[in-house]
Amino acid sequence: MATINGLLVSLIVNFLVVASAGSFYNDFYFNWGHDHGKVYDNGNSLSLILDKNSGSGFQSKKEYLFGKIDIQLKLVHGNSAGTVTTFYLSSLGPYHDEIDFEFLGNTSGQPYTLHTNVFSQGKGNREQQFYLWFDPTADFHTYSILWNPQRIIFSVDGIAIREFKNLESIGVPFPKNQPMRIYSSLWEADDWATCGGRVKTDWTKAPFVASFRNFNVNACAWSYGASSCKSKSGFADSISNSWIWEELDAGRKGQMKWVRDNYMTYDYCKDSKRFPHGLPRECYVTNFP
Repeated sequence: MATINGLLVSLIVNFLVVASAGSFYNDFYFNWGHDHGKVYDNGNSLSLILDKNSGSGFQSKKEYLFGKIDIQLKLVHGNSAGTVTTFYLSSLGPYHDEIDFEFLGNTSGQPYTLHTNVFSQGKGNREQQFYLWFDPTADFHTYSILWNPQRIIFSVDGIAIREFKNLESIGVPFPKNQPMRIYSSLWEADDWATCGGRVKTDWTKAPFVASFRNFNVNACAWSYGASSCKSKSGFADSISNSWIWEELDAGRKGQMKWVRDNYMTYDYCKDSKRFPHGLPRECYVTNFP
């Protein structure tokens, strides 16, 4: 286990993790496009619909400060050019934090682009993009965000595709102080989403549908300025192998390298033209993925 400084230890030993299999009825609400969203299967499943009139989106009722969030998602089938399906965490305000999964649609037969990003204190520009090694429209797959005080890990079906480490020690901001809600949406962005906006949405293919199920949260909820987590004697030892301490072992690092070697299509840390005055500081850290 990596060494954790005293500040993080004092923070973590006070955590009482809230774990639950979520219900879309109980844990979320539609924050826009209410008539273009549907909850069914006793609250275990949800669909978002996009047509020329509107898309739709939902958000969690609770905020969280650190956690592991899983959701199963089946993306828009067929010609999905110009559509964007999202699953992300975000706080509010001009200096917000955000952890993004965005799925950029494409024409029939072409792969989706999985777009990831991390914002801290209002600053993003940390995009990494991937193709997937399966058809994400044919069945449900699990997309996970692990967010603990030391790292953020993006995973697909349990396979890590990206890790963003806490590098505050070298001056890189890390999201750790602002609680975030869970959001998801299906919307039209044909000015940029597919081939830089060159391929537009074909509305004759509407309605477009993205389906969600089996939401699960293992996290600390935040309410009225305080965490739901409480101190508990011996708690640090009891969670030594849980998400709050989780890091990638050699096997998972090998899986992540396989994904990045074979399916990564864009990495901001390799885009020197975008950063003519030097890449972001974290890009120079050895083994920073």
